[in-house]
Amino acid sequence: MKTTSLKSVQPALVMEGLTTAIIVLDQELRVTFLNSAGESVFAISRHHATGQPLALGIPCFSEHEPRLRTALETDTGFIDREMRLQRNGDQTRVVDCTVTPFQSTGTPGPGLLLEVLPLDRHLRISREESLLVQHQTSRELIRGLAHEIKNPLGGIRGAAQLLERAFPDSEHREYTRVIIREVDRLQNLVNRMLGPNRLPQMKWLNVHEVLEHVRKLVEAEAPGGVRVARDYDPSIPELSADREQLVQALLNVARNALQACGSSGVILLRTRMRRQQTLGTTRHKLVIQIDIEDNGPGIPPDMAEKIFYPMVTTRADGSGLGLPIAQYLVHGHGGLIECRSQPGSTVFSIYLPLTTT
Repeated sequence: MKTTSLKSVQPALVMEGLTTAIIVLDQELRVTFLNSAGESVFAISRHHATGQPLALGIPCFSEHEPRLRTALETDTGFIDREMRLQRNGDQTRVVDCTVTPFQSTGTPGPGLLLEVLPLDRHLRISREESLLVQHQTSRELIRGLAHEIKNPLGGIRGAAQLLERAFPDSEHREYTRVIIREVDRLQNLVNRMLGPNRLPQMKWLNVHEVLEHVRKLVEAEAPGGVRVARDYDPSIPELSADREQLVQALLNVARNALQACGSSGVILLRTRMRRQQTLGTTRHKLVIQIDIEDNGPGIPPDMAEKIFYPMVTTRADGSGLGLPIAQYLVHGHGGLIECRSQPGSTVFSIYLPLTTT
């Protein structure tokens, strides 16, 4: 493959805007450039990676160093489809990697340009679009059901009240009271399924203050054997959000984690900043990721695709409304909730786009 000429890393401005992860290596396989997409893909800061040998700067490439060294020495590029990248303890990433030798102006020797396209990114976008379609379908279904249910419920309640007034001393009065009480319970259930009937009241707030409030509520409800841990990114700026709705969404997810832990376990609240993140069909420069993780038994595989539908629950005493309402509230902020689960680790990730002032 013929060597490409790359004039100074002034094209960094162009590469910075790409959704493909870009890594530039010098003749010693030291990292000289990593774009924003690369930071997101490899979950590493460019300030940490730049100037470091590849194995230290971006450790998941360490086992591929010999092949990259050969490409540099022979001035021959290559394309590796479905390359597997993994560092100790991390989930394996499957990517397409294109390696191109280049000679940069002002540098003593050749280098390598790596273009890394995560294959799971396309799957993720497809999954997010499916979640949004699922959410819209659920909302339309619930609104239709609510209309069909609330009208007859109102008639039943009115008839029970008329009976109670017509026969105030009747021995059957307790039955009319049961009817009214159960109708009210069903109406409350329908209202909960519909979620809040107001638009978010957006104000600037500290997401960690909200999480600390949720943490205290969860700890107050938790058995003695459950511990709530924190792993916050202090560099996250303020977020424009409806505090009440955000608390409700996070609390619904956290209570799910609490119920999964049972009498003992660990719940982890974690925050991270993501760059150049796509939510559904919209790409955002900055996104706040809030993870709520528990070490419970996990979600059964046959339930994993259904958990955001109303009335779907793995517990006999569950209403199946907590997660759909949380998804609805987060969606009202332009975000979404994703879930990945295996025995011993269930993670709900709440993504909220960050609007800068």
